[in-house]
Amino acid sequence: MALPSDTSWSASISDARSELEAAQSRIAEEVIGFFDQLRAPLLRYVLTFGLAGHDAEDVVQETFLALFQHLRNGKPRDNLKAWVFRVSHNLALKQRLRIGRWDQSSCPEEVAEMVLHPQLNPEEQFADAQHRQRMLRAIEDMPEMDRCCLFLRAEGLRYRDIAAIVGLSLGGVSLALGRALTQLRKVGS
Repeated sequence: MALPSDTSWSASISDARSELEAAQSRIAEEVIGFFDQLRAPLLRYVLTFGLAGHDAEDVVQETFLALFQHLRNGKPRDNLKAWVFRVSHNLALKQRLRIGRWDQSSCPEEVAEMVLHPQLNPEEQFADAQHRQRMLRAIEDMPEMDRCCLFLRAEGLRYRDIAAIVGLSLGGVSLALGRALTQLRKVGS
């Protein structure tokens, strides 16, 4: 068996390096696309854990770094949206434990500010603000698991995905969402 010549060996290494760089570039582009699509929903969700804005941003950044590493390592690509939310959920819980506080009262207002409707006239804005405050108080009063399930469902995740993210059964997710929606209906009427 003949050994490869130095030039063919160098060319093989160069080709492999080029392929690796191209693959990492494709993964980086994919992660950037997910970042553009999911940054705002993830930030809204992470803020519901009572983290300060800069801590929530850190969690979102760590989530996308984890996504890049996940894809670079060739891990499964099934339902990456749910995977991203699950990772951010776990990182938000860890961040909250790390900083040793939870400012529940600051969370819903920051979330609400991200979804204001500037097209309303002043009277409608006032009525909307009052209604929003009642809804936010109701959300604050919910058990944390109900609140997490509600926010994840609002982001379009399926019951199965929510169950995997928060660690509940499908029935548990259904019950949590039912309780949350019942509480919101009472406030809304």
